[in-house]
Amino acid sequence: MSKTKYPLLIPVPPNAPRVKPSRLARWIGRNILRLGGWRVVGELPDVSRLVLIGAPHSSNWDGVWGFAAKAALGLDIRVLGKDSLFRIPVLGWALRELGVIPVDRSRASRVIEQAAAAINGPEPFWYGLAPEGTRKRVERWKTGFWKIAKAANVPIQTMYFHYPDKVIGFGPLIQPSDDLDADMAALRAWFAPWMGKNRGTV
Repeated sequence: MSKTKYPLLIPVPPNAPRVKPSRLARWIGRNILRLGGWRVVGELPDVSRLVLIGAPHSSNWDGVWGFAAKAALGLDIRVLGKDSLFRIPVLGWALRELGVIPVDRSRASRVIEQAAAAINGPEPFWYGLAPEGTRKRVERWKTGFWKIAKAANVPIQTMYFHYPDKVIGFGPLIQPSDDLDADMAALRAWFAPWMGKNRGTV
């Protein structure tokens, strides 16, 4: 019996931000996914600005598969990185090429202001982060992503890693309400079925 073949990638809608076209980068991204047995599923929203959250984040491998998918799709998704990493010249250059933004995480309120301003800048902007804030299991997610979405007045895009099926999935687009606790509970419940490399979200 032959295995069912699934598409490796999903379509990218017109309003999603894209990087400068690079056949080499897309080829590398596709082949990393293919060699690892991963694929991208779901549907990307046709919006130019949003906050994207990815979970469960339980391994450094999440970054490998996530950046491979980003490159293969040609999406321009910006993420945060510790500013100390950018003091190493070669590493700093590589991180910037991957869309990582240096930030001083010791000033949390400033991070929210900077992120909201970047999202509402002149160019389309998708801002991605891990709501858990760590690879370890946590009882409560960090609320920074919700506060950034509210400050920028943009929706939240859900994205999950499901290691049993080697899937990176894009779920529903959620408009944050005025009830932080209710939104966080609903998001945690939605992510509950997905299993990371070392754990789930609950």
